[in-house]
Amino acid sequence: MRKFLSVVAVSTMLAVVPAAAIAAESDEETFRQLELFGDIFERVRAQYVDEAEDKDLIEAAINGMLHSLDPHSSYLNEESFRDMQVQTRGEFGGLGIEVTMEQGFVRVVSPIDETPAARAGLEAGDFITHLDGETVLGLSLSDAVDKMRGRVGSDIELTIRREGVESFDVTVTRDVVRIRSVRNRIEGKAGYIRVTTFNEQTMEGVESSMKKLKEELGDEMIGVVLDLRRNPGGLLDQAVKVSDAFLDRGEIVSTRGRESDDAQRFNAKKGDLAEGLPMVVLINRGSASASEIVAGALQDHKRAVIMGTESFGKGSVQTIMPIAGHGALRLTTAAYFTPSGRSIQKTGIAPDILVEQAQIQEAAATSGVRERDLRNARDNEGTEQPDSETEAVAETTAPQDYQLTRALDLLKGIATFNQRATN
Repeated sequence: MRKFLSVVAVSTMLAVVPAAAIAAESDEETFRQLELFGDIFERVRAQYVDEAEDKDLIEAAINGMLHSLDPHSSYLNEESFRDMQVQTRGEFGGLGIEVTMEQGFVRVVSPIDETPAARAGLEAGDFITHLDGETVLGLSLSDAVDKMRGRVGSDIELTIRREGVESFDVTVTRDVVRIRSVRNRIEGKAGYIRVTTFNEQTMEGVESSMKKLKEELGDEMIGVVLDLRRNPGGLLDQAVKVSDAFLDRGEIVSTRGRESDDAQRFNAKKGDLAEGLPMVVLINRGSASASEIVAGALQDHKRAVIMGTESFGKGSVQTIMPIAGHGALRLTTAAYFTPSGRSIQKTGIAPDILVEQAQIQEAAATSGVRERDLRNARDNEGTEQPDSETEAVAETTAPQDYQLTRALDLLKGIATFNQRATN
């Protein structure tokens, strides 16, 4: 019996020791790699042809590590962190563009409505290759953004590379960018709500817009168009609230992190601001992140018809982690999924009715970069994508905003059908 217990004890030790040895070996390799980094850092400090600031070298190394993970993880120094906080409150200085870094150049995800960039004609998918004649190659995204900022009223010359045309220069005058994230107007007997970004003011703007539209149209309102085109996203909680505003029940979105305990589900509460009226949501390739959460939720619950072109395809959630005295870390910590369990990472939201924009400039704006085109973009890790039920609509006319016209036509058709059905 004693011999049997000894054998069991030895067997248990043999099972434990290799695991501990593997962990120790892994730690040893990590320390060896960190020692390598320290050695290279010291050589750069001592022998590089030009003297470099330690702070700049370390920030560049940190950003290099984060950018190797995915396009949306980055380090925000103290100045960038302050700017980001101001931006989410709805007012900041600059040109008014949502950008990312791709192939060493700054790439425009979406220009924001009624900003210097939008007025200068910048489009989603444009590459910014030079700033005031100096190449952006070798700059980090934060460095490039810093160079685009400046005194209000001052000009900056951007060199633009756009698909299908030769590179050209455009001069943009810097201004204080005040984001009025929600606008509304009446289109015939339909309400039109345009959401340009999801900041702290967005839900309040949607509520006040719906109140105003219902006061003006009353019982004659036939439906609502929610325009999310060229909306680069923003705050997750605002996307959830806007989705909830038009849903009576059900899941809005779920997020899943590295650990199973990190999973979250957001559900709608009773109450629909549109009171069940038909809805059309307009999207295009400039619609990203929070915009896709709203479109995906309303599509999966069949609360709205999604119209336009495929969205950007950013299905990840970034968490801002303040670091005392050093700004903040923006890290991709979760993937999000629509109510039906779809991950739209790299695929985007496919519209129920495909409508290309007839205007030449708008068609160019919707043919630009999407999430799957970005370097190191995370793979789609969700369920298999269902077959698209997208209906192609033939382009026959060229009004000022063809997609909006088609959306209004659809609402009129639904209203006519419902009226006949009740007679």
